[in-house]
Amino acid sequence: MDTGDTAWLLTSSALVLLMTPGLAFFYGGMVRSKSVLNMMMMSLGAIGVVGVLWVLVGYSAAFGTDVGAGLLGKPFEFFGLDGLLGKDALTGTIPTTVFVAFQAMFAIITVALISGAVADRARFGPWLLFAGLWSLVVYFPVAHWVFDFDGKDAAGNVVDPGGWIANELSAIDFAGGTAVHINAGAAGLALAIVLGRRVGWPKDRMKPHNLPLVVLGAGLLWFGWFGFNAGSAVGANTTAGVTFVNTLVATSAAMLAWLAVERVRDGNATTLGAASGIVAGLVAITPACSAVTPLGAIAVGAITGALCALAVSLKYRFGFDDSLDVVGVHLVGGLSGTVLIGFFASDTAPAAVNGLFYGGGVDQLWRQAVGAVAVLGYSFVLSLVLGYLVKFTVGFRADEEAEIAGIDEAEHAETAYEFGGGLSGSRGNTKPNVAAGASAVLEGSTKS
Repeated sequence: MDTGDTAWLLTSSALVLLMTPGLAFFYGGMVRSKSVLNMMMMSLGAIGVVGVLWVLVGYSAAFGTDVGAGLLGKPFEFFGLDGLLGKDALTGTIPTTVFVAFQAMFAIITVALISGAVADRARFGPWLLFAGLWSLVVYFPVAHWVFDFDGKDAAGNVVDPGGWIANELSAIDFAGGTAVHINAGAAGLALAIVLGRRVGWPKDRMKPHNLPLVVLGAGLLWFGWFGFNAGSAVGANTTAGVTFVNTLVATSAAMLAWLAVERVRDGNATTLGAASGIVAGLVAITPACSAVTPLGAIAVGAITGALCALAVSLKYRFGFDDSLDVVGVHLVGGLSGTVLIGFFASDTAPAAVNGLFYGGGVDQLWRQAVGAVAVLGYSFVLSLVLGYLVKFTVGFRADEEAEIAGIDEAEHAETAYEFGGGLSGSRGNTKPNVAAGASAVLEGSTKS
């Protein structure tokens, strides 16, 4: 065991966990005032559901002994982390329990990302049910495909086979462009189709109710993302340093590119655009941060920032109500970052692979494309099935009256903002909020 590596992974785990409350602020500020609590609760709920499932079966399904063809680990091999608590249980140079904790945070944030596609209209209980089912059927297997590398003996022979994308396909996904962002983006698209459009969309202008919350959330995400990417080096080493710098510059370039597109297209560079560009850049560099140089990272970030700024309007053209642009940012950004590795990868970076622009031909490019499409297709189809299963068994969407009046009151008996000294939100109080009228007035003001 290396104490420096262990300390860095513990710190990174905490940073990645912070990303989910950060996402709650980011998403919460983007919705209308009458649904901000429900939006934030979907992120918090993901922590509870996925955190428990990961310890019971998730880690085993993702990193347990492969049951064949690189598709899944044995789900109950380490049930409750049995056999992993001793001082001799190591993953590389860190205790296996630290690696378990680090990977748990990835599972949590992936599920939470999906919720932005169904903001303003999803019931909380059915969302938790979907989150649990999706983790079991979609995320845990895909994490095995992407993150579980072959275990080898001293002679280099494979003694513990891992996932097919990481090993057979040899696609590069350092920290989750496929497993996290394409995975969540495809699921978000599926759920947007399952739940349908919000009442009044796209005619009504459903503007963010609190942009300072959006900026706070984006800042927390960027801060936590250094643990997300640099922590994936699984050690305090050169790779962590390179990925840290690449995460900084790619995100900066993406923000500038998004703002440039806004300025040319709309005449204004907006605060929401800056925050969205930050997230798009973080998404793009996630798979590529170990494969590109800082100059390549700037190119990946700039290209993806511009693409995502253009892609968020696709929902209006195709008619799917992706409330908070999970598809436009995470699916498109994840695809962009994953595929651009095939162009900008350099053997001077830690991954030591050359892309098309560095003399490597199309070999890495086709591998990246196959990995991206495989995860997209698997996630989209299974997410549709699970979404319709929840819809037709327990009901997924809030009724129209609750959606119009405010899903926070209907689902949680609370409102985010009190104006008349009401008791909504106090412990044990489930009576209607006397300040709901004031909240409705505030809501109306966001539609100007």
